[in-house]
Amino acid sequence: MVINVLELIGLYVFATSGALMAIHKDFDVVGIVVLAMLTALGGGILRDLIIGDIPPAAFTNANYLIIPLIAAVVTFFVHPVMRRLAFTVLVFDAAGLGLFCVTGTLKALDFGLGSLQAVLLGITTAVGGGVLRDITARETPALVQVDTDLYSIPAAAGATLVAGAHHTDLPMPVVATCAAVMVFLFRIVAMLRHWTAPRAWTRNGG
Repeated sequence: MVINVLELIGLYVFATSGALMAIHKDFDVVGIVVLAMLTALGGGILRDLIIGDIPPAAFTNANYLIIPLIAAVVTFFVHPVMRRLAFTVLVFDAAGLGLFCVTGTLKALDFGLGSLQAVLLGITTAVGGGVLRDITARETPALVQVDTDLYSIPAAAGATLVAGAHHTDLPMPVVATCAAVMVFLFRIVAMLRHWTAPRAWTRNGG
């Protein structure tokens, strides 16, 4: 149940980030819907294909298509009241990052994958839609941008927390919610303080 609730919320916020990106790029209504769908569903489809949950949930549950469509329509009409669209995209993306890294990890664990594999699949679920969104919008994906604020590392932290808690008696709905909030805050703080991942080590001098 917790997976379904968090995933539906994640679909909405990720779709909103895709729609906002499309509006920021001056796409038409078709482009807005396409980018919203790609952002919301891309990571989950990739996850389901990897674990063998075929056809992917996006094609068996109508809510997975309806919710991103609703998010696109709402954003189409209310975006004028949203200030600083570029940062708003990142805020919604951070929310989706937290929610999807948790749901991706939980689903991988439910399908019997080990902890490490579940963490990797959680990260893939979290960043996959954002990568597709950025590529389609002709942007360098945030995942690989030079000097980008921490992106996959917050997702990895949240996925690791969920995978570790899976082997304890802690209540998973509470753990999953806390992990999603932690990833969201981690990403927001990283953006505000411009935390970046270390580059390859080089020896000074000599």
